[in-house]
Amino acid sequence: MALTLLRLAPVSASARGLAAVAQRSGGIHTSVQGQRQFGPLAFIFGDKTSKKLTKFSKVITVDGNICSGKSKLAKAIAEKLGLKHFPEAGIHYADSTTGDGKPLDVQYSGNCSLEKFYDDPKSNDGNSYRLQSWLYANRLLQYADALEHLLSTGQGVVLERSIYSDFVFLDAMYKQGFIRRQCVDHYNEVKKVTICEYLPPHVVIYIDMPVPEVQAQIQKKGDPHEMKITSAYLQDIENAYKKTFLPEMSEKCEVLQYSVKEAQDAEKVVEDIEYLKFDKGPWLDQSDSSFYHLRMLVQDKLKVLNYTTIPIYLPEITIGAHQSDRVFREFSELPGRKYCPGYNADVGDKWIWLK
Repeated sequence: MALTLLRLAPVSASARGLAAVAQRSGGIHTSVQGQRQFGPLAFIFGDKTSKKLTKFSKVITVDGNICSGKSKLAKAIAEKLGLKHFPEAGIHYADSTTGDGKPLDVQYSGNCSLEKFYDDPKSNDGNSYRLQSWLYANRLLQYADALEHLLSTGQGVVLERSIYSDFVFLDAMYKQGFIRRQCVDHYNEVKKVTICEYLPPHVVIYIDMPVPEVQAQIQKKGDPHEMKITSAYLQDIENAYKKTFLPEMSEKCEVLQYSVKEAQDAEKVVEDIEYLKFDKGPWLDQSDSSFYHLRMLVQDKLKVLNYTTIPIYLPEITIGAHQSDRVFREFSELPGRKYCPGYNADVGDKWIWLK
Protein backbone atom coordinates (compact mmCIF):
# COMPACT_ATOMS: atom_id res chain seq x y z
CA MET A 1 0.00 0.00 0.00
CA ALA A 2 2.83 2.40 0.83
CA LEU A 3 4.43 1.85 -2.55
CA THR A 4 1.05 2.34 -4.23
CA LEU A 5 0.60 5.64 -2.45
CA LEU A 6 4.05 6.75 -3.51
CA ARG A 7 3.33 5.93 -7.13
CA LEU A 8 -0.11 7.52 -7.32
CA ALA A 9 0.42 10.75 -5.40
CA PRO A 10 2.14 13.80 -6.95
CA VAL A 11 5.47 12.84 -5.46
CA SER A 12 8.37 15.07 -4.51
CA ALA A 13 11.77 14.21 -5.91
CA SER A 14 13.23 13.76 -2.43
CA ALA A 15 10.56 11.38 -1.16
CA ARG A 16 10.45 9.39 -4.41
CA GLY A 17 14.20 8.97 -4.64
CA LEU A 18 14.69 8.04 -1.01
CA ALA A 19 11.74 5.67 -1.20
CA ALA A 20 13.63 3.83 -3.92
CA VAL A 21 16.63 3.50 -1.62
CA ALA A 22 14.44 2.32 1.25
CA GLN A 23 12.66 -0.21 -0.93
CA ARG A 24 15.77 -1.91 -2.18
CA SER A 25 17.67 -1.80 1.13
CA GLY A 26 15.57 -4.69 2.43
CA GLY A 27 17.05 -6.21 5.56
CA ILE A 28 19.98 -3.85 5.88
CA HIS A 29 18.36 -1.86 8.69
CA THR A 30 16.49 -4.70 10.36
CA SER A 31 18.77 -5.69 13.21
CA VAL A 32 22.32 -5.55 14.49
CA GLN A 33 23.25 -8.41 12.18
CA GLY A 34 20.91 -7.20 9.44
CA GLN A 35 19.68 -10.74 8.84
CA ARG A 36 16.42 -11.28 10.69
CA GLN A 37 13.49 -8.92 10.77
CA PHE A 38 11.61 -8.17 13.96
CA GLY A 39 7.88 -8.90 13.81
CA PRO A 40 4.80 -10.07 15.75
CA LEU A 41 6.12 -13.60 16.33
CA ALA A 42 9.43 -12.36 17.70
CA PHE A 43 7.50 -10.07 20.04
CA ILE A 44 5.17 -12.87 21.17
CA PHE A 45 8.12 -15.17 21.87
CA GLY A 46 9.82 -12.68 24.14
CA ASP A 47 11.74 -10.11 22.09
CA LYS A 48 10.69 -7.20 24.33
CA THR A 49 12.46 -3.85 24.33
CA SER A 50 12.05 -3.27 28.09
CA LYS A 51 14.29 -6.28 28.81
CA LYS A 52 17.18 -4.61 26.99
CA LEU A 53 16.96 -1.09 28.37
CA THR A 54 19.51 0.18 30.89
CA LYS A 55 20.17 3.61 32.38
CA PHE A 56 22.35 4.31 29.35
CA SER A 57 19.65 3.45 26.80
CA LYS A 58 19.24 7.09 25.83
CA VAL A 59 18.90 9.17 22.68
CA ILE A 60 21.26 12.14 22.90
CA THR A 61 21.54 14.82 20.24
CA VAL A 62 24.26 17.44 19.97
CA ASP A 63 23.21 20.69 18.31
CA GLY A 64 24.76 24.01 17.43
CA ASN A 65 25.63 26.33 14.60
CA ILE A 66 27.86 25.40 11.68
CA CYS A 67 31.42 24.46 12.76
CA SER A 68 30.56 24.71 16.46
CA GLY A 69 32.24 21.44 17.46
CA LYS A 70 29.24 19.09 17.44
CA SER A 71 31.11 16.17 15.94
CA LYS A 72 33.98 16.20 18.44
CA LEU A 73 31.68 16.37 21.46
CA ALA A 74 29.25 13.75 20.12
CA LYS A 75 32.09 11.29 19.51
CA ALA A 76 33.52 11.88 22.98
CA ILE A 77 30.15 11.35 24.69
CA ALA A 78 29.52 8.15 22.75
CA GLU A 79 32.97 6.80 23.61
CA LYS A 80 32.77 7.61 27.31
CA LEU A 81 29.22 6.27 27.79
CA GLY A 82 29.50 3.28 25.45
CA LEU A 83 26.86 4.58 23.05
CA LYS A 84 26.60 4.31 19.26
CA HIS A 85 27.63 7.48 17.43
CA PHE A 86 25.69 8.70 14.40
CA PRO A 87 27.57 11.42 12.45
CA GLU A 88 25.46 14.22 11.00
CA ALA A 89 23.34 12.91 8.13
CA GLY A 90 24.15 14.65 4.86
CA ILE A 91 22.98 14.39 1.28
CA HIS A 92 24.44 10.90 0.86
CA TYR A 93 23.29 9.33 4.15
CA ALA A 94 20.98 6.84 2.42
CA ASP A 95 23.73 5.98 -0.08
CA SER A 96 26.29 5.40 2.67
CA THR A 97 24.11 2.99 4.65
CA THR A 98 22.83 0.87 1.77
CA GLY A 99 24.17 -0.81 -1.36
CA ASP A 100 27.94 -0.59 -1.67
CA GLY A 101 28.06 2.59 0.42
CA LYS A 102 29.32 4.77 -2.43
CA PRO A 103 27.73 8.18 -3.16
CA LEU A 104 25.26 8.10 -6.03
CA ASP A 105 24.86 10.50 -8.92
CA VAL A 106 23.07 13.75 -8.14
CA GLN A 107 19.89 12.63 -9.95
CA TYR A 108 19.56 9.80 -7.41
CA SER A 109 20.54 11.98 -4.45
CA GLY A 110 17.92 14.68 -4.34
CA ASN A 111 19.12 16.60 -7.39
CA CYS A 112 20.53 19.20 -5.01
CA SER A 113 23.90 20.58 -4.02
CA LEU A 114 25.18 21.91 -0.70
CA GLU A 115 28.02 23.70 -2.49
CA LYS A 116 25.56 25.43 -4.82
CA PHE A 117 23.52 26.53 -1.84
CA TYR A 118 26.56 28.21 -0.30
CA ASP A 119 27.57 29.76 -3.63
CA ASP A 120 24.11 30.90 -4.75
CA PRO A 121 21.46 30.43 -2.01
CA LYS A 122 18.90 32.46 -3.98
CA SER A 123 19.24 30.34 -7.13
CA ASN A 124 15.94 30.39 -9.03
CA ASP A 125 16.07 26.66 -9.80
CA GLY A 126 14.80 25.78 -6.31
CA ASN A 127 18.05 24.18 -5.11
CA SER A 128 17.84 25.70 -1.62
CA TYR A 129 14.52 24.12 -0.66
CA ARG A 130 15.24 20.94 -2.59
CA LEU A 131 18.37 20.63 -0.45
CA GLN A 132 16.46 21.27 2.78
CA SER A 133 13.73 18.79 1.85
CA TRP A 134 16.25 16.11 0.91
CA LEU A 135 18.30 16.61 4.08
CA TYR A 136 15.19 16.34 6.24
CA ALA A 137 14.26 13.05 4.60
CA ASN A 138 17.79 11.70 5.13
CA ARG A 139 17.80 12.80 8.76
CA LEU A 140 14.41 11.18 9.21
CA LEU A 141 15.93 7.94 7.92
CA GLN A 142 18.87 8.34 10.29
CA TYR A 143 16.65 9.04 13.27
CA ALA A 144 14.64 5.92 12.42
CA ASP A 145 17.92 3.97 12.23
CA ALA A 146 19.01 5.34 15.61
CA LEU A 147 15.72 4.46 17.30
CA GLU A 148 15.76 1.03 15.69
CA HIS A 149 19.24 0.41 17.04
CA LEU A 150 18.25 1.43 20.57
CA LEU A 151 15.00 -0.54 20.58
CA SER A 152 16.68 -3.62 19.11
CA THR A 153 19.83 -3.70 21.21
CA GLY A 154 19.31 -1.46 24.24
CA GLN A 155 22.46 0.49 23.37
CA GLY A 156 21.96 4.25 23.53
CA VAL A 157 22.76 6.56 20.62
CA VAL A 158 24.33 9.98 20.08
CA LEU A 159 23.39 11.99 17.00
CA GLU A 160 24.88 15.17 15.60
CA ARG A 161 21.73 17.16 15.02
CA SER A 162 18.39 15.49 14.23
CA ILE A 163 14.98 16.01 12.69
CA TYR A 164 13.97 18.13 15.69
CA SER A 165 16.41 20.95 14.90
CA ASP A 166 16.25 20.94 11.10
CA PHE A 167 13.67 23.73 11.08
CA VAL A 168 16.18 26.28 12.44
CA PHE A 169 17.94 26.23 9.09
CA LEU A 170 14.66 26.46 7.21
CA ASP A 171 13.70 29.45 9.35
CA ALA A 172 17.01 31.15 8.59
CA MET A 173 16.65 30.37 4.87
CA TYR A 174 13.23 32.01 4.76
CA LYS A 175 14.32 35.10 6.68
CA GLN A 176 17.24 35.55 4.30
CA GLY A 177 14.96 35.23 1.27
CA PHE A 178 16.47 31.94 0.05
CA ILE A 179 13.11 30.10 -0.11
CA ARG A 180 9.45 31.00 -0.62
CA ARG A 181 6.66 31.01 1.94
CA GLN A 182 5.04 28.04 0.15
CA CYS A 183 8.17 26.01 0.88
CA VAL A 184 7.93 26.82 4.57
CA ASP A 185 4.29 25.75 4.61
CA HIS A 186 5.17 22.48 2.85
CA TYR A 187 8.02 21.76 5.27
CA ASN A 188 5.80 22.44 8.28
CA GLU A 189 3.17 20.06 6.92
CA VAL A 190 5.75 17.31 6.38
CA LYS A 191 7.17 17.89 9.85
CA LYS A 192 3.68 17.81 11.36
CA VAL A 193 2.83 14.37 9.94
CA THR A 194 6.25 12.81 10.50
CA ILE A 195 7.66 13.99 13.80
CA CYS A 196 4.60 12.94 15.82
CA GLU A 197 5.36 9.31 14.96
CA TYR A 198 8.63 9.29 16.91
CA LEU A 199 9.89 9.72 20.43
CA PRO A 200 12.07 12.80 21.02
CA PRO A 201 15.63 12.63 22.36
CA HIS A 202 16.18 12.09 26.07
CA VAL A 203 18.82 14.83 26.07
CA VAL A 204 19.54 17.77 23.77
CA ILE A 205 22.98 19.34 24.11
CA TYR A 206 23.45 22.78 22.60
CA ILE A 207 26.86 24.31 21.95
CA ASP A 208 26.56 28.09 22.03
CA MET A 209 29.18 29.56 19.73
CA PRO A 210 28.88 33.29 18.90
CA VAL A 211 28.66 34.12 15.20
CA PRO A 212 32.11 35.80 15.02
CA GLU A 213 33.67 32.60 16.41
CA VAL A 214 31.66 30.50 13.94
CA GLN A 215 33.01 32.60 11.08
CA ALA A 216 36.54 32.25 12.43
CA GLN A 217 36.16 28.45 12.50
CA ILE A 218 34.80 28.45 8.96
CA GLN A 219 37.79 30.48 7.78
CA LYS A 220 40.13 28.12 9.63
CA LYS A 221 38.47 25.11 8.01
CA GLY A 222 39.10 26.68 4.61
CA ASP A 223 36.16 25.33 2.60
CA PRO A 224 35.75 27.87 -0.24
CA HIS A 225 31.99 27.30 -0.39
CA GLU A 226 31.35 27.56 3.36
CA MET A 227 33.43 30.74 3.45
CA LYS A 228 30.66 32.46 1.47
CA ILE A 229 28.13 32.01 4.29
CA THR A 230 27.00 35.40 5.57
CA SER A 231 26.99 36.46 9.20
CA ALA A 232 23.29 37.37 8.86
CA TYR A 233 22.41 33.77 7.94
CA LEU A 234 24.48 32.41 10.83
CA GLN A 235 22.83 34.85 13.23
CA ASP A 236 19.36 33.78 12.10
CA ILE A 237 20.33 30.14 12.78
CA GLU A 238 21.49 31.06 16.28
CA ASN A 239 18.32 33.05 16.94
CA ALA A 240 16.09 30.17 15.83
CA TYR A 241 17.95 27.79 18.13
CA LYS A 242 17.62 30.05 21.18
CA LYS A 243 14.17 31.55 20.64
CA THR A 244 12.31 28.49 19.34
CA PHE A 245 14.20 25.18 19.40
CA LEU A 246 15.57 25.17 22.96
CA PRO A 247 12.32 26.34 24.61
CA GLU A 248 10.31 23.73 22.68
CA MET A 249 12.68 20.88 23.46
CA SER A 250 12.92 21.81 27.15
CA GLU A 251 9.24 20.86 27.47
CA LYS A 252 9.75 17.29 26.24
CA CYS A 253 13.32 16.36 27.22
CA GLU A 254 16.41 17.42 29.14
CA VAL A 255 18.38 20.32 27.68
CA LEU A 256 22.02 21.09 28.45
CA GLN A 257 23.65 24.24 27.11
CA TYR A 258 27.38 24.93 27.02
CA SER A 259 29.75 27.58 25.78
CA VAL A 260 32.40 26.45 23.33
CA LYS A 261 35.00 26.31 26.09
CA GLU A 262 32.71 24.28 28.38
CA ALA A 263 31.86 21.86 25.56
CA GLN A 264 35.55 21.02 25.20
CA ASP A 265 35.44 19.35 28.62
CA ALA A 266 33.68 16.15 27.59
CA GLU A 267 34.20 14.62 31.04
CA LYS A 268 32.15 17.40 32.62
CA VAL A 269 29.40 17.05 29.98
CA VAL A 270 29.19 13.31 30.60
CA GLU A 271 29.06 13.93 34.34
CA ASP A 272 26.16 16.35 33.83
CA ILE A 273 24.33 13.76 31.74
CA GLU A 274 24.76 11.12 34.45
CA TYR A 275 23.27 13.48 37.05
CA LEU A 276 20.09 14.10 35.05
CA LYS A 277 16.90 12.64 36.53
CA PHE A 278 15.12 12.03 33.21
CA ASP A 279 11.81 12.67 34.93
CA LYS A 280 9.92 14.21 32.03
CA GLY A 281 8.98 13.47 28.46
CA PRO A 282 7.02 10.79 26.56
CA TRP A 283 9.63 8.07 27.12
CA LEU A 284 8.29 7.69 30.66
CA ASP A 285 4.86 6.67 29.34
CA GLN A 286 6.05 3.90 27.05
CA SER A 287 5.31 0.19 27.39
CA ASP A 288 6.46 -2.90 25.52
CA SER A 289 3.37 -2.55 23.35
CA SER A 290 4.17 1.03 22.30
CA PHE A 291 7.84 0.13 21.81
CA TYR A 292 6.70 -2.73 19.57
CA HIS A 293 4.68 -0.42 17.31
CA LEU A 294 7.51 2.12 17.13
CA ARG A 295 10.02 -0.60 16.32
CA MET A 296 7.78 -1.94 13.55
CA LEU A 297 7.66 1.56 12.06
CA VAL A 298 11.34 2.46 12.23
CA GLN A 299 12.49 -0.81 10.65
CA ASP A 300 10.20 -0.18 7.65
CA LYS A 301 12.10 2.57 5.84
CA LEU A 302 9.59 2.75 3.00
CA LYS A 303 6.86 3.50 5.54
CA VAL A 304 9.09 6.04 7.26
CA LEU A 305 9.51 7.94 4.01
CA ASN A 306 5.93 7.53 2.90
CA TYR A 307 4.96 10.03 5.61
CA THR A 308 7.06 12.68 3.84
CA THR A 309 4.98 12.43 0.67
CA ILE A 310 2.50 15.30 0.66
CA PRO A 311 0.22 15.39 -2.44
CA ILE A 312 0.87 18.99 -3.38
CA TYR A 313 2.51 20.66 -6.35
CA LEU A 314 5.66 22.57 -5.45
CA PRO A 315 8.00 23.43 -8.36
CA GLU A 316 11.13 23.19 -6.22
CA ILE A 317 10.69 19.48 -5.46
CA THR A 318 7.95 18.02 -7.66
CA ILE A 319 8.85 15.96 -10.71
CA GLY A 320 6.55 14.41 -13.29
CA ALA A 321 5.36 10.81 -13.18
CA HIS A 322 7.25 9.82 -16.33
CA GLN A 323 10.49 11.35 -15.09
CA SER A 324 9.99 9.73 -11.68
CA ASP A 325 9.51 6.28 -13.21
CA ARG A 326 12.50 6.77 -15.51
CA VAL A 327 14.79 7.70 -12.63
CA PHE A 328 13.43 4.82 -10.55
CA ARG A 329 14.09 2.30 -13.36
CA GLU A 330 17.58 3.64 -14.00
CA PHE A 331 18.33 3.50 -10.28
CA SER A 332 17.16 -0.12 -10.11
CA GLU A 333 19.56 -1.05 -12.90
CA LEU A 334 22.64 0.38 -11.23
CA PRO A 335 25.39 -2.18 -10.47
CA GLY A 336 24.82 -3.81 -7.12
CA ARG A 337 21.27 -2.47 -6.77
CA LYS A 338 19.29 -5.12 -8.62
CA TYR A 339 19.88 -8.36 -6.77
CA CYS A 340 19.89 -9.47 -3.15
CA PRO A 341 23.32 -9.26 -1.46
CA GLY A 342 25.45 -12.29 -2.21
CA TYR A 343 23.53 -13.36 -5.32
CA ASN A 344 25.72 -14.06 -8.34
CA ALA A 345 23.86 -12.65 -11.34
CA ASP A 346 26.15 -14.51 -13.76
CA VAL A 347 25.22 -17.94 -12.43
CA GLY A 348 21.82 -19.59 -12.46
CA ASP A 349 18.61 -18.69 -14.21
CA LYS A 350 16.59 -17.16 -11.38
CA TRP A 351 16.54 -13.43 -10.66
CA ILE A 352 16.24 -12.47 -7.03
CA TRP A 353 15.01 -8.92 -6.73
CA LEU A 354 15.55 -6.70 -3.74
CA LYS A 355 12.42 -6.51 -1.66
